[in-house]
Amino acid sequence: MDTKDRQEFLSRGCKCAPQPHARQLKVFEHSCNKLDTFDWLKDIKPPDGYPVFDIAEVRFKNSRKEFFRTTPDLEIETGDIVAVESSPGHDIGIVTLTGEIVRLQLKSKNINPRTTEFRKIYRRAKISDIEKWVDAVRIEDDTMLRSRQMAWTLNLKMKISDVEYQGDRTKAVFYYTADERVDFRELIRVLADAFNVRIEMRQIGMRQEASRIGGIGSCGRELCCATWLTKFRSVSTNAARTQQLSLNPQKLAGQCSKLKCCINYENDCYLDYLKDMPDTSRELKTKRGKATFQKMDVLKKTVGYAYEESPNQIIMVPAERAKEIIALNEKGEVPDDLSSDAFETPENNNAIDREASPELGDSLTRFDKPSKSKKKRKKRKPRGQRQSGKQSEKN
Repeated sequence: MDTKDRQEFLSRGCKCAPQPHARQLKVFEHSCNKLDTFDWLKDIKPPDGYPVFDIAEVRFKNSRKEFFRTTPDLEIETGDIVAVESSPGHDIGIVTLTGEIVRLQLKSKNINPRTTEFRKIYRRAKISDIEKWVDAVRIEDDTMLRSRQMAWTLNLKMKISDVEYQGDRTKAVFYYTADERVDFRELIRVLADAFNVRIEMRQIGMRQEASRIGGIGSCGRELCCATWLTKFRSVSTNAARTQQLSLNPQKLAGQCSKLKCCINYENDCYLDYLKDMPDTSRELKTKRGKATFQKMDVLKKTVGYAYEESPNQIIMVPAERAKEIIALNEKGEVPDDLSSDAFETPENNNAIDREASPELGDSLTRFDKPSKSKKKRKKRKPRGQRQSGKQSEKN
């Protein structure tokens, strides 16, 4: 099997291409994939007489997973290639979970197994089923490239990002992205005549496209949506403001041209820290003068203020000290200064003035001190002059 076949079947959860005339024991295995699910109940046997849960989780291409109902006479295990009900015909997938763990999966997805109608698992895939499935998977990339050219010929403002053939090769789903509404009726006719299959167009978002294609993020790691992230939460600019990030679209946007999902990762932590921060709309009144809010360091729990007489000099004050001054001002009391332990920083400079706080390190002007004069070394004479000098001494 070449590398291309291996990459094509990795999207199905296979580590290698299935062999129609061999047992499919080593085709499926859990690897570093976001759709892998660990069955932590597989070693726990149910009580005697307890009915086996008759719903199984089946995986298809990329991020598509569905639940199907099994028949009482069909015994399937994780990793089996099965033929499932579809419209029309049947599809081929790989069983990822069976047993009681599927009941918990349905509960996490808010699906009631009693009221929901599930499609059926027909049988384990036969040799003819696997042969058709393998041929369909191998032509998906060529179909996607040809369909892009057809859409470009028809002047359609859309991008076909992925193609998925049904297991019986009677239907193909084309996933596309578009900024505006697209009339693709003529494209469907052209595609149906070219590939002789039933065509279904399915629009996806930019984030879903990035999760299917994959890539490397600005952090140097693989995209979260392509490795482990399965649910997309809405990301707003308020989360960026909460974390005091620069509202630069080029820095905040990911490869999907949307706000990065990782902005939400630490947002809850910042919201908890902000509860302990003082009210930044209040001015701090001291005998030296009024101080207004300039900036904030949430993780260090410090707040920066500047006096009216020197607005370019920011003084970092602990959050507890700022709240203490606000409480004193409400009582009508005015402290002498913001804090004796405050650190003054110049404008547009986040570094702490170490000259004002020598306990934090060496002074910034330590390199300005004159160095000690070094002794002058005697210049060595050229080699010829040294030899002539030695001969003169001998004579």
